[in-house]
Amino acid sequence: MPDFSLVAFEYRAAILVLALALDWVFGEPDWIWRHIPHPVVIFGKAISSADKRFNQRRYRGQQRRLLGAMAFFALVALSAIIGVGVGFFGPFAELVCLAILLAGRSLDQHIRAVAKALGDNVDAARKAIGMIVGRRTDDMDEAEISRAAIETGAENLSDGVFAPAFWFLIGGIPGLLIYKMTNTADSMIGYRNPRYFAFGWAAARFDDLLNYIPARLTSLLIVMASMNAKGGVFLSIKTILRDSNSHASPNAGWPESAMAGSLNLWLGGPRHYGNRLRQAAKLNGDGDDATGANIHHALVIMRTALWLFGLALLIFGAPALARGMIAAWQMTAG
Repeated sequence: MPDFSLVAFEYRAAILVLALALDWVFGEPDWIWRHIPHPVVIFGKAISSADKRFNQRRYRGQQRRLLGAMAFFALVALSAIIGVGVGFFGPFAELVCLAILLAGRSLDQHIRAVAKALGDNVDAARKAIGMIVGRRTDDMDEAEISRAAIETGAENLSDGVFAPAFWFLIGGIPGLLIYKMTNTADSMIGYRNPRYFAFGWAAARFDDLLNYIPARLTSLLIVMASMNAKGGVFLSIKTILRDSNSHASPNAGWPESAMAGSLNLWLGGPRHYGNRLRQAAKLNGDGDDATGANIHHALVIMRTALWLFGLALLIFGAPALARGMIAAWQMTAG
């Protein structure tokens, strides 16, 4: 059973501070993942295997939904069991696992690459943004590329950093792995199309549930990081209250609205997926068009939000860090 004591939260906060620091310093070491599969890749293969085995045309309606739910929750249970196993190897194993599954540095690098490419030419920027979004990018202009990068940065600040961190604080490594399995499943089978609407229903709804608090926490941190931004704190809050619920996602609209107001830009709006135009509401519709410079402004806000989160964790986890340093000193002295 998860430990919800104050000491346990202090311990996890201390581990999380160190993991955030490790992730920011080292990011994703590609040389490792060229030799061994990344945990998320393993999650993806497990989900793909379940998709091929159970999401077949011979299953219909409720039957497909039931099979999808059973397969998904079996993978969630397996993730929790693996998380418990990792915990038996002690704090260092937890630290490494957590640092691997946080995506702060990687997110910053991918968004920064889009801004850099925009400084070269629009074709390079289209290629760079195509690496991180699912929408069609071949005819995007600078404003569309910039909006896509800023939206992705805001949403993935929640999905890739604060949500896994939150669920680690709540449930340790089992909570972290449950979240990562769920988020990976949602990205693979959580679509509202004929193939996945029934089969991926459980994964999509559970992902909505697990992201409910982290998305709102992310929006709060973006607001707090907006003190010196063009739109500032007031417009960021106003945009959240007015526009967050107009987003197709019950969660993504919160950090995206916060960022739109903070930078006084309009985000969202229509976008192409393949040959299909998807209509979407504008967030802060009276704001300016986005530019490449705004991507850099968004990155500053994202980094500031990370620093604020890390500072809060450091304050909360200070007793556990102190106990760990004293124990290490005593072992060395002994």
